Amino acid sequence: MQLPIYQADAFTSQLFGGNPAALVPLEQWLGDELLQKIAAENNLAETAFTVPKDGGFELRWFTPAAEVPLCGHATLATAHLMWTELGCGDEEIRFFTESGELRVRRAGGLIEMDFPAQPPGEIPLLPEFSSALGAEPLRALACEGNRDMMILEFADASQVAELQPDFHAVAALPYRGVICTAWGDGFDCDFVSRFFAPAIGIDEDPVTGSAHTLLTPYWAAKLDRTRFSARQISPRGGELECELVGGRVLMRGGAVTYLRGQITLSL
Repeated sequence: MQLPIYQADAFTSQLFGGNPAALVPLEQWLGDELLQKIAAENNLAETAFTVPKDGGFELRWFTPAAEVPLCGHATLATAHLMWTELGCGDEEIRFFTESGELRVRRAGGLIEMDFPAQPPGEIPLLPEFSSALGAEPLRALACEGNRDMMILEFADASQVAELQPDFHAVAALPYRGVICTAWGDGFDCDFVSRFFAPAIGIDEDPVTGSAHTLLTPYWAAKLDRTRFSARQISPRGGELECELVGGRVLMRGGAVTYLRGQITLSL
């Protein structure tokens, strides 16, 4: 069996920047175990798989270790590759996912994603948080009943940039991913972030769209604004435009194609 595979860098205008993601477009679903093996073999933060459905596409995302319910950068990369490599002529693409229907559209020279907002609430600031991250956060936040991601806000952007986490300790925290953020003073943006998720095979994610579904409503409430420029200050780095519109977060960014190839399976 031959399967096409593509790879693109998302939330960047430069090759080798942003966050790389793979896309494997399918005609019908393969078994979950095989999808996970392909993602592990790719060894990227995310591999996306699609199957056509009802004028749109079912979309699933896998890290090297687990399936996840929402991924922004791989959704952006998927839309980019569908427009540039797979002949999709629609100005808007509908994706059906575990997190509901997601719509992605062209926005000038950028790609705009329409995701559900996830406003976080404050949670107790436990001593394990500072010991795992190597610095003392100001506050901790999470969405009620959601153990996928938590936010730790720090005093300034330089503190976030200098974090040196103990990844074993981070993986033992009660949330699968930890978003570290601060006001963007000195980084030519409104706020910065970094994202650590060693519990699902990603020590540090270069750019994390889904994290901004929490960060955007958080900073909107904190600063009484709805539009932001954001930077994820990982070693690769990435830039996003974020806007809170009602209960939705609009995220805009670019993407660059890196790879076109084929997977050969002996089944």
